[in-house]
Order: sequence, then structure tokens, then C-alpha cells
Amino acid sequence: MSASDKEQGTAIKHRPDLEVVWEADWIWRSRRIRINDFAYFRKEIEVRGTLDSAKLFYSAHHTAKVYVNGTKLGGFVSPAPTNPEKRKAYMAYDVTELLSSGTNCLTADAHYLGGGGQNYYDGLPGFRLQLHLTYADGTEEVVRTDATWRVLKEMPHETGTPYQQKRRVSAIEKFDARKLDSEWRFAGNAVAATLKAKVAKIGREQWPMAVQLIPEGAIEEEIVCAKLPQPAGGDANGERPQVFDPGRIVSGWPKFKLRGIAGATIRLRMSEDLDENGRVKHNVTNEHSDYYYDEYTMRGAETETWQPDFSFKAFRYVEVTGYPDEILPGEVTLCWAHTDMAYVGSFSCSDEHLNALYAAAIRTQKNNTLGQTVDCPHREQAQYTADTDLQAETLLYNFDAIDVVDKTLSDFTDAQLADGTFPFVAPTNYENKDFRLQIPEWDLHYATLMWKLYEASGHVSVLAKHYETVRRMADYFVGIRDPKTGLVPLDKGWHISDWPYPSVEHAGAHLTVQQIKLVLALRILSRSADLLGREKEAGAYASLASELSERVVGQLYDPEAKRFRDSSGASATHQGVTAIALLADLVPAEDREASIDSVARQPWECRTVLSLPLLRMLFENGREAEAFALLSRREYPGWGYMLAQGATTMWEGWDDIESHSHAWNGYPARLLQEFVVGIRSEAPGFAKTVIRPYLPDGLTFAEADVWTPLGVIRAGWYREENGAVRVRARIPEGMDARLSLPIGGRTIDRELKAGDNEWSTE
Repeated sequence: MSASDKEQGTAIKHRPDLEVVWEADWIWRSRRIRINDFAYFRKEIEVRGTLDSAKLFYSAHHTAKVYVNGTKLGGFVSPAPTNPEKRKAYMAYDVTELLSSGTNCLTADAHYLGGGGQNYYDGLPGFRLQLHLTYADGTEEVVRTDATWRVLKEMPHETGTPYQQKRRVSAIEKFDARKLDSEWRFAGNAVAATLKAKVAKIGREQWPMAVQLIPEGAIEEEIVCAKLPQPAGGDANGERPQVFDPGRIVSGWPKFKLRGIAGATIRLRMSEDLDENGRVKHNVTNEHSDYYYDEYTMRGAETETWQPDFSFKAFRYVEVTGYPDEILPGEVTLCWAHTDMAYVGSFSCSDEHLNALYAAAIRTQKNNTLGQTVDCPHREQAQYTADTDLQAETLLYNFDAIDVVDKTLSDFTDAQLADGTFPFVAPTNYENKDFRLQIPEWDLHYATLMWKLYEASGHVSVLAKHYETVRRMADYFVGIRDPKTGLVPLDKGWHISDWPYPSVEHAGAHLTVQQIKLVLALRILSRSADLLGREKEAGAYASLASELSERVVGQLYDPEAKRFRDSSGASATHQGVTAIALLADLVPAEDREASIDSVARQPWECRTVLSLPLLRMLFENGREAEAFALLSRREYPGWGYMLAQGATTMWEGWDDIESHSHAWNGYPARLLQEFVVGIRSEAPGFAKTVIRPYLPDGLTFAEADVWTPLGVIRAGWYREENGAVRVRARIPEGMDARLSLPIGGRTIDRELKAGDNEWSTE
């Protein structure tokens, strides 16, 4: 294994099936708390004979890279962020093959952020490790972190560097390679000055420890960048800017492999944008930042390779300054990195525009799964309930994402406030006034996200685990209802019916979308309670949902327009407000078809949040043509407009502003698989599945793969030259599946067996 392979850490994978009882101390280089701090730890150990097994466990606040005899373990940016006072993640590895009889060396580089950032919890700096050795003779030995470990006195990483974003998500990495002894990670020869480690301010039992269930960050692809023309103004300041472009926005970090020049300090500046002179802008999407860069000072080796990988960043362009030589193609690359979920989904059809739409949605989901589901991978990297609820559409159809989505629910359970509501993101430093925000409508997405996870996994344990969190949240909103109207009034926080830049009218004390989302949450509570054997609560929440539904219809429905008003003081009847009401079956039965027709005929006015219920409502109510027209359109507004502007990832909204890689706009991938190819679950965990495709004019075929807990299901339909339609499906064992093909004014139903199926209308 080469040195670079060892640094990439691809050989030894995290093992979430391994667990440990923690006894090790948390340690740090001092007991002083500093923002953006680092600590470099080292311990030589003696292995006294042949090993049967060696299991290594570690945790850090916030992240660490651990090496055994110079080989880096696992992936990147580990452990994933949590609130450590409720649940601190730890990593687990089988390192038997890395140890040999005699002296061995353990090293770790740990990073503490601090500073009250948006997407993590400050906590305290610390690192802990346990190595469990089992010898061939049956004896055992445990190596633990304690005050006998050594810390590097003068570290290559500078401490206290500025944060890279306004939201204080990551810190500049300033790395001086001259300060790291090349023998530091190996037994016997290190000559660097060290000090004794200090027991950290974290007690051994202070933070509840839990093995990390989600995968670590991993590099999916190392992208060779195109070198752009020399920026205008050239080398006026002696910086020699050289700009590189991978062709799309990626999460991860830049990397270089260059001839070493002793003392040369290379700056890697990142952005989505270039300025008018062709240089990388000083911004993080729509927010100014002079600090979105990392720096490396060369030691003067023949070749030096470096990547700033203590945190995820996201960008399209990277500008290299401070290197005097011409940088050749391939010497600067971008490491596309994200949480290493297994990706098994696919979509392909005869329309390349739709194929590009699917690919952009998948890229965006990968960019925005970074130890947690995040809204955008650069500006905030924050986990929201509503964003994850929209992301889960595509995640749960294309990835083995059960643990990732479950982590979102657990993170918000850990963050739940005493009254049952949530901070606007979690984990976060809620005590920081900059992030002491709430979005009441987003709280209600917790219930729908839990139900999606249950439907995808088929595990009632999901409901058992998260039921109390939903109950406490819903009880809060039920408890603040207006006694006269029976509706939930405007409350603390920032209210959002649609986003971004919506046209829903917020007037009066009661918002229609919020009422409908509470109805849905109460129904989910009732169904969950029933499945959990809590019959009394099931009935109580069913009654509350019914009562609220009546109040919503009685006070917010316009029977003449056959639409819902946006809010209690509004005259507007927004398309998306009535669409979500139709999806929730709140429109009176006698008006339903007229209401659907009214929404379907109206020009598209929904933004990202309400476009999902709009499209689902249309697809599920016989208006597939109208839904497909929106999904596939190239004009503004819509996803096709983004692609027409050259986008390869999904924007935050319809407009070419702010984030250009925003995960909540990735649900078109799921809609293509679910409604165009027609792969739909009819029972939790895909125990029952129907293939019910929509065959739009202009498409000659469409096919897809979809993740299920029973295995990947594959289906596709193909128009033959003679006009017949051929359907193929590969059904996993244990799945009850059928074909329901609407064609020629009739529906053809066929049972599908496990394995390969093929059927034609000939």
C-alpha cells in the first residue's frame, strides 16, 4: 500500500456491528478551550505475540483521523455530528491486519471547532480510544487513552483560524508540512518534541456513547480539473493565480500533487462563482466570505500531496495562488466526497433531458449527505426537518439511506425543546442568538418524515423509537389552538407555507398550510399508536385530526371557488395550498373533481416545498399528463430551466441565485421512478408492490432500479415498432408484486413472480 493510499484510508472500513463498553479517558493537549483547535496524539504499544483479533474504537469532539502504524483508518470527517450530551457517536474497526508482534504506533489528529456554529454542538474538546487485543492463547489486553499518551508540542495545523462561512461551519486549515516529522506515525524513530496529554474536561461517563450507524464520508471520485485561462490582471500581486474547474459543483475538498518548494505557501480558494476577471469570488454562495480557502506550506520534498479534509466544503472552482511554477493538468484534482451510502437506484428513458434531470438530482443528494442530511453543502451544511422530508423522497428510493434518515429523526429528538417544539436545525448551538430560530411548519414535517421511514423500512420499531417525539410536538400545537376557531394561531418563530420566495399570502392569525400539516401529523400519530397497540391514544388522535379537519374546511375553504384560502385573513387561493389540501383529502367530496381541475389548469405558482404535494396530487388523481408536463418542462419555472442554464445540480429555487446545490429540489428523481416507470410500494417495506407506469407521448421507453429492504426492484416499459408495449420487471424474493398497466382506455392486471418477468400487449 502506497503512502497516499494509506492517507486516503480506503482499506479499513468502519464496523457499526462492533460495540464496546467505554472505560478510556477523554484526553486533549491542554485543559484550555480554544476555538478551531487541533491536537496530535501518539502512543507506542507492545504486541506480545500472535493476535487472534484487534478491535479499535475511537471518538472525538468534533472529528479525528486515526492511524495504526501509519495507515489511516476508515473514511473522512468522523464521527458524524450529534449533540454529545444526548448521544456521542464512536467509530469501530477491525485492525488485526495492521498490527504485528513487537512495537506498534497509534497516532491521531483531532479537531475541535467550537465557536457556536450552525450545524454542530460546541461541547468540549476531547479524543478517546480503546484498542481491544485478543491473543491466540486466549488472553486479552486493552489499550486506553489516558495521561500517558503524548501530544505534539508544535503542530502542523495552526489553531484559532477564522471560520470559512458566516454560519461558522468549518475553519480554515493552515497546514505547515515542515512541522510534521515524517516518522511521527511509526514506532521507534520520531524525534518531534512532545508533551504529556491532559485528561480532558469531559468525564468518562459524561456523554452517552453510541456506535455510529451511518457510513463514514468517502471519496467517490477524484475529478481531474480543466485549467482555465489566466485571469485578467495576471500576476500583479505576485500571487500567480491558477484557476481550475471540475465542470460541476461538488462536495468534498481540493487536492494537489506538486513538486515541493521549501517554504512556499499555497492557498486553495473555493467558490461556486468566478468574478469578471476570471478569479474565484470571495463568497460562499450568496454570502460574502474572504475566508473560503485553505493553506499549505511546503516542506520541500520531491513531491508533496495534500488535501484539506477535516471538513466538507462544496464549490465548483478552485484558485491556486502562491505556487511559482506552472501547474500541469492532473496536478490539481477535486475529491468528490460525501457519506458513503450504497447507491443502487437508476432511471433511464428515451428523453436525454429527463436522464439529465435524474442525474442532477442524484448528484445533489450525494452532495448534501455529509454526516447528516444537509440543505446545502457550502453555506449552511445544516439539517432541517422539512428539507430532509423532501430529500427522503429520492434518498429512500435510490440509496440504502435508512440509517441516515433515522439519524435526522434522532438528532431532532435530542434537540427537542421542553415544550415539544424544535430548533430550526439540529444539531446546532441553539443558545447562540444567531441560531436561536424556529419554524413551526417545519416541526410538523417530523411526523411525515417518520412515516416515510416506516413505509420504506417496514419496521414498526421506527414508530416505537420516534413516537414520543412526534406526540410531544403535536401536543404542543394542539395545546395552543385558538378556543374560538379551534385553529392553530401564528406562534413563535418564522412561518413558512412555501419556499423559496413564495407567493402564499400570510394574512390573519391562521395559516392554512400549517393547519393541514397538523392534520397529517395527527393522523400519523393515530395510525402509529394503533400499530404500537396504544388503542386509547389512537382513538384520541384520530378524533383530534377529524375535529381539526372540520375546522379547517369550515373556516378556510371557499365553496364558491372550490379552493382553500391561503390563511384566515387572505383572499388569495394559492395553487399549492389547495393541492396539499387535496392530497390530504380535505376538499369536500362533491367539489373534489372541480377543485382538482382548477389546480391542474392553473399556471404553475408553487415553489419547491409545495410543488411536491402538487405533483403527487396530480399524478395520483388521473392528471398524469399535467404532472408530467411540469416535471419535464424546459421553461421557467421548473427544474428543466436549471438544466437549460447549464446546471448539473439542483438549485435552491427556480431562480439563478443563492445555493446551486440544494437537496430539497432533488425529488424529481423519485417521481420519475415512481410514476413514469411506475414502481410503487403498496405496503410498508415494499412487502406489496405494484408496477403502474405512465406512458407519456414522446417517450419510447423508461426503466428504473429502486432500493427496497427486500432487494433492488427493477422495472421498465418499452414501446415496440408494431405499437405494442413490453414490460419487464425483476422482483426480489419475498415481495408480493403485480403489474397494473393502463393502456388503450383499459387497465391490464397481471401477477408478477419473484425473479425476471416479461409481458407484452401483443
